[in-house]
Amino acid sequence: MRIAIASDHAAIEMKAALREWLIEEGHEVADLGPDSHDSVDYPDFGYKLAAVVAEGTAERGIALCGSGIGISIAVNRNPAVRCALVSEPLSASLAREHNDANVLALGARLIGIELAKACVSAFVGTEFGGDRHQRRVDKLSNPSC
Repeated sequence: MRIAIASDHAAIEMKAALREWLIEEGHEVADLGPDSHDSVDYPDFGYKLAAVVAEGTAERGIALCGSGIGISIAVNRNPAVRCALVSEPLSASLAREHNDANVLALGARLIGIELAKACVSAFVGTEFGGDRHQRRVDKLSNPSC
């Protein structure tokens, strides 16, 4: 799977660890930055990640910041993207199955790397359930449905 990953400065270590782990798991990973601990604005990286997922360059995205909240808000500004902020694997799985989430947000200051990997694994390994969920997902991008 092609996965794009982006963070702010608070989540740079988690981004690097997840990138390496995803590559070891056989995924193609596009690291959208940042590349240093210098302070950056999470919306810039959230918007960049959302654009890559919306245009189809990446099948899924992983957005990281200190809490996961700010970057998830930025990512969700793009109507073609459904970003779910989670802190445990069941929510990551349900975000895919019920909401067809195509971006996962995690808070690097709130969860450790092993829990983050479990969330990403559930997110990547779960397919969208379709059926009754489809009409609801359609309304996320087009409220007049």
